[in-house]
Amino acid sequence: MLIIFGGLPGSGKTTLARALAVRLRAVHLRIDTIEQALRDADPQAGEIGIEGYAVAYALAADNLRNGLTVIADSVNPLPVTRNAWREVASRCSVPGIEIEVICSDAAEHRRRVETRQADIAGLKLPTWHDVEQRDYVPWSQPHLVIDTAGRTIEASLDEIVAAL
Repeated sequence: MLIIFGGLPGSGKTTLARALAVRLRAVHLRIDTIEQALRDADPQAGEIGIEGYAVAYALAADNLRNGLTVIADSVNPLPVTRNAWREVASRCSVPGIEIEVICSDAAEHRRRVETRQADIAGLKLPTWHDVEQRDYVPWSQPHLVIDTAGRTIEASLDEIVAAL
C-alpha cells in the first residue's frame, strides 16, 4: 500500500511517518531529504519545485511494484500533489491511504516550529511566519486526520495503525 502523509511543517508528520515505517518495515520517502539532495547536487539550483515530488513519485512506484509498503512524507499542500500520489497508487494497483497530520494547538505548533533542529545537513527549516504564510489548500478527498496536539507519538501511531 501507499501511505500518503501531508501536513504543515511542525505538525509531527515526519515523526509519525518514521515511526510507522519502523513498525511496518516500510519504505519511508521524505521529500525534504530528496529536495536537499537535489540542492546539494547543484548549489546554484535555487528553489526546488516539482522535481523533488517527481523523484519521490518514481521511487514510490518502483518500491510498490516490488511489493513493498511505501510511506510518502511531504507537506503535500495542493490538490495537484495529492492527486499525483493517488495516481501512483492507482498505476501500481495498490491502495492509497491519505493521512493529514495537524497540530490544533497553535501555541504548541509554533513552539515545535521554533525549537526544532534540522536532521538533514544543510536543510533550512521554515520559520513560524513561513508556516503561517504557506500555501496549503484544505483537503477535499476523504482522508484520515491525526491531531498530534497534546498526544504522544505512540497514541497517534496506534490510531493510524488501527485505521490501516
